Amino acid sequence: MTIAIALACGPRLLFADEPTTALDVTVQAQILDLLAAQQRERSMAMILVTHDLGVVAGRTDDIAVMYGGKIVEQAPTKTLFAEMRMPYTEALLGSIPRADQPSHTPLQAIPGRPPDLVSPPPGCRFAPRCPYAQPRCRHEEPPLREAPTKGTASRAGSRLVRPKDARLSRRTGCAASLSTPLGV
Repeated sequence: MTIAIALACGPRLLFADEPTTALDVTVQAQILDLLAAQQRERSMAMILVTHDLGVVAGRTDDIAVMYGGKIVEQAPTKTLFAEMRMPYTEALLGSIPRADQPSHTPLQAIPGRPPDLVSPPPGCRFAPRCPYAQPRCRHEEPPLREAPTKGTASRAGSRLVRPKDARLSRRTGCAASLSTPLGV
């Protein structure tokens, strides 16, 4: 019903805010297929807002990941999944149920609490929850920088190096990055 109301006035841009939340996977697929069909038929752009990266994996051209009210990473969909740079993006991906896990496997939660947006903490807003956070992360906010891959950007510090044993050792994020600013 809500989708029909949203489409009734023939928008050129549909803003779909969590259209599949709390739906089983079969109904999720039906809703996403319906939205994709309507998008094609109407030559309409769509912004799909979701916490579930699994929902957008094969259905979007680009992804912008937000945390604490700010974009922390943006890239073409395939690039984001192949070269994610922000620990929050990694955490979102890790919280998706996987078919190769036994049923009733607990979901991987992101520890801690989201930031207070009325009075946000200094530095990287994800730092209190980030497994890679370093002291600098708690007082310096990484700028959104263009990444080496065309069309991508992430918030990455410019002087930090992630510990060698970190899972994202080849990538950059708020806790670590290349020795020079990205895009330089």
